[in-house]
Amino acid sequence: MEKRVLLAIFLTFVVLYAYQALFLPKGSSPGQPKASPQAQQSQQAQQPTPPAAQTAATPEAPPAPKGVAKVEPEQVQAAAPAPVVSEPAERDIVVETSVVRGVFSNRGARLKSWQLKKYTDEQGKPLDLVPQALGAEATRPFELRVDKEELTPRLNDGLFAATGIGARVDATKAPVTLEFDFADVAGLRVHKSFTITPGSYVMALTAEVSEAGRSFNPTIELGPGLGDVTETTARSSYMQKAEGISFSEGKVRRMSAKELASQPSHEGVYRYIGVDDHYFLSVALPTRAARAEYEPLVVPPRSQGGAALELVSYGVRVSQGATAVKFYLGPKDFDVLAGVDRELVRTINFGIFAFLAVPLLRALNGINAYVGNYGWSIIILTILINAAMFPLRHKSVVSMRKMQELQPEIKAIQDRYGKLKPTDPARQKMNQEVMDLYRQRGVNPASGCIPMLLTMPILFAFYSLLSQAIDLRGAPFMLWIKDLSIRDPYYVTPLLMGATMVWQQKITPTSTDPAQQKMMMLMPLVFTFMFLWTPSGLALYFFCSNLLGIAQQYVTNRIIGPPVVRTVRAPAERKLKRAGGGKTESAASGN
Repeated sequence: MEKRVLLAIFLTFVVLYAYQALFLPKGSSPGQPKASPQAQQSQQAQQPTPPAAQTAATPEAPPAPKGVAKVEPEQVQAAAPAPVVSEPAERDIVVETSVVRGVFSNRGARLKSWQLKKYTDEQGKPLDLVPQALGAEATRPFELRVDKEELTPRLNDGLFAATGIGARVDATKAPVTLEFDFADVAGLRVHKSFTITPGSYVMALTAEVSEAGRSFNPTIELGPGLGDVTETTARSSYMQKAEGISFSEGKVRRMSAKELASQPSHEGVYRYIGVDDHYFLSVALPTRAARAEYEPLVVPPRSQGGAALELVSYGVRVSQGATAVKFYLGPKDFDVLAGVDRELVRTINFGIFAFLAVPLLRALNGINAYVGNYGWSIIILTILINAAMFPLRHKSVVSMRKMQELQPEIKAIQDRYGKLKPTDPARQKMNQEVMDLYRQRGVNPASGCIPMLLTMPILFAFYSLLSQAIDLRGAPFMLWIKDLSIRDPYYVTPLLMGATMVWQQKITPTSTDPAQQKMMMLMPLVFTFMFLWTPSGLALYFFCSNLLGIAQQYVTNRIIGPPVVRTVRAPAERKLKRAGGGKTESAASGN
């Protein structure tokens, strides 16, 4: 029975790994996200076009995709209505808070950069959630789009007046509101207001658009995201790539890039809706019905042998009459998300064991507050978890030892009925004899399984915690392990984990079935292969857990002593023994 449970655990981990590996399909195919229009436009821009051809093609120019800002021909731009509320030149406005550094441009009153000060990129610089590798043509967050297509370029290309706003704005102590206005002689009036709160990743936007007295309900574009998607993360089948996410009617819905390609529009009453990846989140927090439009993008690799970047662009339009929309652009940090909206914490994909993963996360962070190193915090928490589970594991090992002692007798019973077909009713006698043997020796065949099953939820919850918590992102351990959220660069911890699994299996009570033994010996090899590319924090946890399991096994073996070796008598001898009241036939006759 215990072998079946171990095999079930093994298969469960295989399923978990396969789920991570196949979470999002790689590459592009007919059902996959299409190639990025940015790359197509950049290639077209490098090819000279005769002026006559440009003029002829102007009337038939297609509307700009959501992921790319439309570039109007020079002759069309020259014919644009003259501005009456504007600024003479383009300029940037930098807003500093304790957690972010935002850069706004007065051209279109758009967000050019949103750097998170507490998180770094691969070069060690503050992480920018606005992708910077897509070029100037890419859609920037908070561009506007209206149903009247000819207005959209004027909304996003106009030089807005930022009255009373200098080049740098300090928002570290009090909330700051940035007011942008634009108007032209054709009657277009645009007002955009951004409110930024100190120490928060939330931004509130108010957008009002009208022309000659007619009001428009604009779509707020967030553009391609998120900026932490790199060639390194794109190569990893373990890391979640950008996908759509929403919360409605008490449920979180996750939409893969393939699903968004076939169904780009989503409408309803959402508590939040947007895009997330493994560690970061960009969502709107509408207070009423909203419509979101998605566009998956595949950005070709910038270097030979590089990986393509899979991004998702999205825009949100709230119902008519809404005055302001809040947006969260930041990390999937449990406490930060809970401070904004308690339901936002469900964007962290802890899975079905979230009810256990959250307390474990709080315990891990509590230990780290004293230790100051997440690697050692994982080890300490692993020790505490194993200490709490020691009684269950001890009981399981004792039951497995009893089952091991009965194996020769069980095998003898099975051999007597071995020639019968599985459908033969006489085989029921074999099961009855086995159950009688269990009763005679006081062994419950399920007693070795139940304690192990009780420990599995904690095991899987800790697995989910270490694989999803942003707290481990960029957290060093020691020596060669500089980041617990990525794989061990030298594969030391996975190999040590595999070695300890072999050691643990050697000293664990087991049956004498050769087929089962071979199956169990394959498990360390498969697990070692699986953990070669998982975060080093996970491998560290399983390595320490195996070491503690080995120590516990030796303690249990010392407590219960060596196994009892039973000699199985032949069936005839057992019958004579029962006939003689516990003695053999010769002893019963007095000889």
